[in-house]
Amino acid sequence: MRLDKFLKVSRLIKRRTVANEACDAGRVMVNGRPAKASTTVKVGDEIEIQFGNKSVKVRVLELLDTTKKELAKDLFEYIA
Repeated sequence: MRLDKFLKVSRLIKRRTVANEACDAGRVMVNGRPAKASTTVKVGDEIEIQFGNKSVKVRVLELLDTTKKELAKDLFEYIA
């Protein structure tokens, strides 16, 4: 699955265009490397997103094309 689509489906970022812009600006890393929006995400990958001076790091647990809001949090786990 594409990185920008995963970020939207998992609701880490609300809109796919915003996810694209974050990737283009170099604020998204996959497994420690800067990632483009088209980067393929697999189960077990670690994604780090910079939101201003705050950083969020998650591990991908599941990939789904669509999901309900209540189930979106089950697609990833936060890493300290």
